[in-house]
Amino acid sequence: MKKIILMGRSECGKTTLTQALKGEHIEYHKTQYINYFDVIIDTPGEYIQTKQLGYALALYAYEADIVGLLLSATEPYSLYPPNITCMVNREVVGIVTKINETNADPKRAERWLRLTGCKTIFFVDSKKQQGIPEILEYLREEGDVMPWEK
Repeated sequence: MKKIILMGRSECGKTTLTQALKGEHIEYHKTQYINYFDVIIDTPGEYIQTKQLGYALALYAYEADIVGLLLSATEPYSLYPPNITCMVNREVVGIVTKINETNADPKRAERWLRLTGCKTIFFVDSKKQQGIPEILEYLREEGDVMPWEK
């Protein structure tokens, strides 16, 4: 499978998405440092929210095949500037999280991610496993056996 690094502000759902992609029981815990898994790199939100730590994300992106920019559908604003994807020499996908929350606006989040330059957008509710198979399929490489194919 292709390796993906998940980036986004605190509480946008990076760790919950990581657990869902790994097929684990969803349990909230605060990510304190960069976590490496087989094909997922989970990053703390503070890295993208703090200018000095943000530079480190640029370096960590080189260890992945795909950069996943997460944006919660409940956010009142986007942390990402327009056309930011051209700054990365990796494929960048958008992932809209928390799509089923009461105050969610997935279409607004999608517009903001498209403004960054994301051409591929996934809509995810990690707790309900919605959108998880689509991301796994996107990360699949020839010869990969997916969990549902075993």
